[in-house]
Amino acid sequence: MLNLSPTLVLVALTVSISIYAWSNQELMDKWVLNPYEVRRRGEWYRFITSGFLHADLGHLLFNMLAFYSFSMIVEQVFVGYFGPTNGILYFLLLYLGGIVISDIPTYLRHRNYPGYRSLGASGGVASVIFSAILFAPTSKIGVFPLPPSLGIPGFIFGFLYLAYSYYMGRKRGDNINHDAHFYGALYGLIVTLVLIPKAGPHFWDQIRGFLS
Repeated sequence: MLNLSPTLVLVALTVSISIYAWSNQELMDKWVLNPYEVRRRGEWYRFITSGFLHADLGHLLFNMLAFYSFSMIVEQVFVGYFGPTNGILYFLLLYLGGIVISDIPTYLRHRNYPGYRSLGASGGVASVIFSAILFAPTSKIGVFPLPPSLGIPGFIFGFLYLAYSYYMGRKRGDNINHDAHFYGALYGLIVTLVLIPKAGPHFWDQIRGFLS
């Protein structure tokens, strides 16, 4: 039996659908998160389909590279802890759930504005990144243009990421959905701690060892 990594399957699906949607405006319009249409037509499926769409090549590559870079450790921990079947199901809950849950504040804020649209897997990617930070909080994370070897520890990156996303989400100064980043990250932390409670003590032990 062929065992396919859910990470690779999700990356392949997201890349294929995003590229196809760039030449199919009808699909893009039907699948993008438009809170007004969700409310008016009850098209709740957009919460998940919008996570497989991206605005352009840069947006797609950034999300998929970040997802792949962090998801392998999370996938391995989940499968090792829960077994192959449950581990994959919980991994999908983390990623796909992050896409959906992170867009709920966006829906509530913009449901009365017909022109607002949001797309991308950022909420799910943030969920996976912060789950990985719980497992390896002192591993260095590269901040563009620096490579990981010159990066900062994951727990410091996580704090700065949350603070920046929260601030920019309140400021609303650009076209990036910072709320999806912020709430996706929180969802990833909460789900991981609920599923694997020992990740919390492990996280603090790693940080104490790093700081001592």
